[in-house]
Amino acid sequence: MKFKASFTDDGISLLDKRFLPAIDKVGRVCHVYLTPTHAMLLHNLLGSAGPEGDGPQCVAQFAKDLLFREYNVSSRDGNRVAFSVDVALLHRAIRSALAVHAQSPADGDAPAAIQVKLVNKQTPGSRSAAPFLTFETKGARSAVVQDVPISKPLSRSDVARLQDALDAAQELPETLVQVPDLQQLQNLVDRLKNIGDLLSVTVTQYGDLHLQVSTSLVTVGSEFKRLRILGARANAPVVDQNVSATIRMEMAVERGEALSVQVSMKHLVKSLQCHLAKPDCTFYGIAPNGACLTVIFQYFIPGTRLTDKSISFYCRLPVLDPGTS
Repeated sequence: MKFKASFTDDGISLLDKRFLPAIDKVGRVCHVYLTPTHAMLLHNLLGSAGPEGDGPQCVAQFAKDLLFREYNVSSRDGNRVAFSVDVALLHRAIRSALAVHAQSPADGDAPAAIQVKLVNKQTPGSRSAAPFLTFETKGARSAVVQDVPISKPLSRSDVARLQDALDAAQELPETLVQVPDLQQLQNLVDRLKNIGDLLSVTVTQYGDLHLQVSTSLVTVGSEFKRLRILGARANAPVVDQNVSATIRMEMAVERGEALSVQVSMKHLVKSLQCHLAKPDCTFYGIAPNGACLTVIFQYFIPGTRLTDKSISFYCRLPVLDPGTS
């Protein structure tokens, strides 16, 4: 199998400034998955129990032309290559490559593109060759080659498992609600995490997002109402306006107009770190049958309000309670 590519300036900047810092906060290791059309960073998709495994799943998918000027990937498995890598080491290599790349060439020409390729090499003291992701960068006064250790590329069967997990993770909730003020949500979660470790989340077809923590001594919650809705929607009954938020959520679930699940507070806090990738919009939803809590981050084409379809970024939080539907 082979992989060799040259980064675009915008592509490597996206990885450096947005996506690698975000994914590093979610988990230390991720899979790099390369196909003929896309490059992906996948965290925890091959957990011991899939979406029910320990910790959130995270998927960042990019059209190859967004990240790379030149892109060549080949293998006997449909030209698909996947391997795992330490996110911090990958980010450190990219930062170093950018520092060398930023040196002004002596002759005033534009610097050469940063190249990356998959290699096998034998390091001093080792008895056999090992796989590396190698970055090659040329500056005005220096040229740098950096080797990032990676896992052995995944077998055909493991790539198939990874693709199946990716396909399953792309199932959308029937109702998504947009949270317009992420800082307000972050402040709320910072308060709630000091009360309990489990968080009840309810999403209604009326555009409501309800978060609640309960202990033997106290129940504390908050509600975001009349949010923007994507997907299935319904009109809230007028009688519901005269009862408490908790009762309204329970009534909406009984009518089949809401879903409610329980997730780990620690997992939700981790998923909020994905905001380091600076999305333009964030949507929350609950998968059919309460399978997981899904967080979708939307990006616009710069200077427009049109969705940038070259970027797909989302998280799936495992459910600790079977949920109610």
